[in-house]
Amino acid sequence: MTRPTLSGATALLSGIAALALVEAAAANAIAPNAIEIGALLLTVICAVAGFYALGHLAEGETRTAAILTPALFAVMVLVLWELLTRGFRVPMILLPSPSAIGAAFWAALPELELDVEYTVLFAAIPGFLIGTGLGMLIAVAVDRSPFLQRGLMPLSNFASVIPIVGVAPIMIMWFGLGWQSKAAVVVMITFFPAFVNMLAGLGQSSAIERDLMTSYAATYWQTMRKLRLRAALPFLFAAFKINASLALIGAIVAEFFGTPVHGLGFRISAEIGHLALDRVWAAIVAAALVGSLTYGALAFAERAATFWHPTQLSSGRRPS
Repeated sequence: MTRPTLSGATALLSGIAALALVEAAAANAIAPNAIEIGALLLTVICAVAGFYALGHLAEGETRTAAILTPALFAVMVLVLWELLTRGFRVPMILLPSPSAIGAAFWAALPELELDVEYTVLFAAIPGFLIGTGLGMLIAVAVDRSPFLQRGLMPLSNFASVIPIVGVAPIMIMWFGLGWQSKAAVVVMITFFPAFVNMLAGLGQSSAIERDLMTSYAATYWQTMRKLRLRAALPFLFAAFKINASLALIGAIVAEFFGTPVHGLGFRISAEIGHLALDRVWAAIVAAALVGSLTYGALAFAERAATFWHPTQLSSGRRPS
């Protein structure tokens, strides 16, 4: 670390420690308003020092800087969140503290495991596979038809702005309250991103490259498999990452409108009706963890499959 980074980190830790002392004093304070004002000032100092430290750390090109910057940023946000909600006595119904959310998450872990299993395995994954697969297959099918391309592209733009909350009740009426209706919602919202990205990726190979394949007497499908699909891989992984988020969001929203007694959407809807905001946030954390892990796995697979692409070569960092 550079000297400014060490200074900023020291200021950050000092600000957090001072804010913790103010919070402890505020518990039995006679004049809480004055102490709360002091806590606010220290919070500002703490935040400025933290961003100062992270700003210098983020300037590094090492792998250590790439890992520590988001980790320290997350720690800083959680600590400030905890101290502010406790120091200013924010009501639980407005914003629970991270410790309260963590306790609720741990207490509801068996239920959340079942909810994640139902939402992910029986709605998000089937809908993702069907919607993304159909989008890719139809893109390959219409690749040789400019007429179909011009007809489907405007339709994809129209479908991208259709609200999920309007589609989900219709799908439940068509397919019932089971997982099929949630998967159908996911299929609808993941089809067009896969279609558009696949079609754009197939057009990435240059005319010179295609002419070279023709000079080698390659058939259409040989050119497709050995040249055009390879060139389309970065666009496909972009579609995969987009659809992974859309699939989880679509499945959760669809569960708001009718589902059995499991599912993240059902859990959020049920607990918010009981004003159990800590359990609502616990379900949100579970969904965020699933989405983050899925995105990380897809990003890792993308680096392994498209290591030759300029975007991957240019994003490499010097070892620490």
